[in-house]
Amino acid sequence: MLLQDKVAVITGGAAGIGAAIVQLFAEEGAHVFVLDRTSGEAVLTADVRSRTEVQRAVDEVLRREGRIDVLVNNAGIYPRQDFLSMTEQQWDETLDVNLKGMFHCTQAVAPAMTARRGGKIVNVASINFYLGVKRLVHYTAAKGGVIGFTRALAREFGTDNVHVNCIAPGAIETEGEPNFVNPAQVSAMVAQQCLQRRILPIDVARACVFLASYLGDGMTGQTLAVDGGWVMH
Repeated sequence: MLLQDKVAVITGGAAGIGAAIVQLFAEEGAHVFVLDRTSGEAVLTADVRSRTEVQRAVDEVLRREGRIDVLVNNAGIYPRQDFLSMTEQQWDETLDVNLKGMFHCTQAVAPAMTARRGGKIVNVASINFYLGVKRLVHYTAAKGGVIGFTRALAREFGTDNVHVNCIAPGAIETEGEPNFVNPAQVSAMVAQQCLQRRILPIDVARACVFLASYLGDGMTGQTLAVDGGWVMH
């Protein structure tokens, strides 16, 4: 198993892409801790916007396991809003969850990694950064920030043998998809891909396992697009 006995913290792991990552990490032998606003079995309840809640959850993982080998920063929201009618509150909430939340989680976890001189951090961005998508200016800006955040941290943590990489999912088929796109829009998105099939949460989870395991030991500061060949960079 690729993640045998690795201690992994996964944010936003209660549904969608995050749930697929949690399941595959567990199947690959990891000891998985889920940080999510939704309480439930195997979930440490924490809002990534709150440094206090994040630190409390991370301290609990360290108390139980003594180390953290992998952090997956997946928590995010995907609100749609025309830019000119976007409120400051909508902008702030999107940036706080999708970008500031990664700051809180990474800053809470990284000291345990640097102290042991090893660790894997995987951040989840979006191909929206490369495409530029209307009515998602706040989301696209946040995900662009995630990619920049990843690159800068890779430089900063390289001497501590902490790898920091990023995954940019494309149009992923999740249970929440009908809330923001209709079937015609889905078909149009798939038509933009080289692979003419839906890209699934498990596809993202497999890329995450690759980056979190020894298979990704030669990579840091990189962004993998898991989008069926929609964007190429």
